[in-house]
Amino acid sequence: MEYKDYYKILDIDKHTSVEDIKKAYRKLARKYHPDVNPGDTAAAERFKELNEAYQVLTDSEAKAKYDRLEASWSAYQRNQTSEEFDWSQWVSGYSTTDGQVNWDDAFSEPDSTDSENPSDFFQAIFGNMNVGQQASASQKGQDYNQTVEVTLEEAFSGTSRVLRVGGRRLEVKIPRGARTGTKIRVRGEGSEGTNGGPKGDLYLDITVIPHELFEQVGDDLYMELPVNLYSAVLGGEAIVPLLKGKIKLKIPPETQSGRTFRLKGQGMPKLKNPDERGDLYAKVMVTLPENLTEQEIELFEELADIRGL
Repeated sequence: MEYKDYYKILDIDKHTSVEDIKKAYRKLARKYHPDVNPGDTAAAERFKELNEAYQVLTDSEAKAKYDRLEASWSAYQRNQTSEEFDWSQWVSGYSTTDGQVNWDDAFSEPDSTDSENPSDFFQAIFGNMNVGQQASASQKGQDYNQTVEVTLEEAFSGTSRVLRVGGRRLEVKIPRGARTGTKIRVRGEGSEGTNGGPKGDLYLDITVIPHELFEQVGDDLYMELPVNLYSAVLGGEAIVPLLKGKIKLKIPPETQSGRTFRLKGQGMPKLKNPDERGDLYAKVMVTLPENLTEQEIELFEELADIRGL
């Protein structure tokens, strides 16, 4: 049977305090946790060893027995003979009806399909002891979810919010380019894990409040742009408001109401690359003059006659 050096597995020595054992375990467990290494059988086996070492070395009774075994094993290693190490005095829970150890049971291979099944070493040495809940049952803490509303201007520039999470006051950042449906993960801000498991995460569900002028579609913005009749007929300029600042748009003569102009790079920042931006689409809405004077009415009538209307 393979001897398990639990101190070496956790990279500590036998004088390490329980608190430091827990710290060492948490550090390594995060690295080899199956959620972090999906499909990696070597990492899964390493994680299993870490759990066993943690389970034994944080239980005073189990640790005392293990330390006695370790001393006996070290002496055997220093004075190896042709005889194999005598495991009989250390094996627990595998006696037959005649009081003799059933070695087939003691050293049988664990079920490889069950990742929580302890190793043959653990089962043989500690199988009869109440070592407590399996450390392999360590679990990541519960994730928290919280909805956060932001204005379109805040989504454009990026912002922050101060939240109350699990009784704590936490400031979180909302990145540029967030949109309704964006989910932001804040690592380690969920509840505490169990048995040395990592903390859960905080997930922010972003909702962008509807804007009075712009509609966001992906990284693009859409708006209706009022253009007076004279500029639409004769050509001219229109001032296009932006989320930050404004720009001039050249209106060609005879521009029809409903025509859409694309203003490249004037949309929202892209979430994964905020230095790049979507586009702004401005739809022309021709506005008619009001409160016409008698002279203006006469001119329109004259124009209508010329056009045969």
